[in-house]
Amino acid sequence: MSDGDDKKSRTDGRKERVLHTRVPAVLEQELKRVANAWRVPVSNVVRALLEDALDTLEHLSGSSDTPAPAEEPAPVVAPLDGAVGVTPITLVHDTVCGVTGEKLPAGSEAYMVLFDDPGRKLITGRDALPRASTPNQEKADD
Repeated sequence: MSDGDDKKSRTDGRKERVLHTRVPAVLEQELKRVANAWRVPVSNVVRALLEDALDTLEHLSGSSDTPAPAEEPAPVVAPLDGAVGVTPITLVHDTVCGVTGEKLPAGSEAYMVLFDDPGRKLITGRDALPRASTPNQEKADD
């Protein structure tokens, strides 16, 4: 059954049933306020809201007959994946290290991580940066 057919079956030739439900007093007052503004009975407001909610759920799930598929969890990406380098900066405001979550106070030295993707931004403290496998002095002597 398509979305249109399902909606049509709800609105055309319906066999109306009475549905009793308990609602908080605040919700009752809000429903009465809306019904008064629309100049319709409260039951019409409730029916319209329920139909809209069902239509929205069907639209989001793609079908009323099948539940929405479970979303695949996003792959875990290490914060420094795709980084090409860092540049030292002096912080103007307190911030938090994007890798360790450690507080980095204003005036302290931090590092802006540079990525291939210019839209990615990350500020980190020295302790979160990877260590060189060999000291720079040894590399310079080679």
